[in-house]
Amino acid sequence: MVEKGSKGRKEEVVTREYTINLHKRLHGCYLNVAQAHKEIFHNMDTRVGYICSNCSLQDTFTFKKKAPKAIKEIRKFAQKAMGTTDVRVDVKLNKHIWSRGIRSVPRRVRVRIARKRNDEEDAKEEFYSLVTVTEVPPEGFGGLGTKVIDEEED
Repeated sequence: MVEKGSKGRKEEVVTREYTINLHKRLHGCYLNVAQAHKEIFHNMDTRVGYICSNCSLQDTFTFKKKAPKAIKEIRKFAQKAMGTTDVRVDVKLNKHIWSRGIRSVPRRVRVRIARKRNDEEDAKEEFYSLVTVTEVPPEGFGGLGTKVIDEEED
């Protein structure tokens, strides 16, 4: 059991590094090529306005909105990972996502998410999350997992 005096899991200042696979979060589910949802499509009466139950995207996905959608997905990932609704995306991360244009976002991105204490007086939440981009080793993304960063390393 958790002691009453101890801090909860989501109530600590912590920094972690994650690899976010944007490709799987931005792919969209097209009805004519989705083999994974084959049994659903055979039972459908109409194809208009169908929303995929697995990825909650509509059947058409505008590729001209990929970079803004990627930023939204990074925010959603940080909210889930850190348990805060206030997520702030660094300017360098935004530039990294937009570096190849609106359509060609990177497939994966290595980010550092820091849960920090909110020092503002009129803040709604006690903590906020700051998402920054980190460098990927020359070997690539293989073998990189979630890594907890100590405060002294910064």
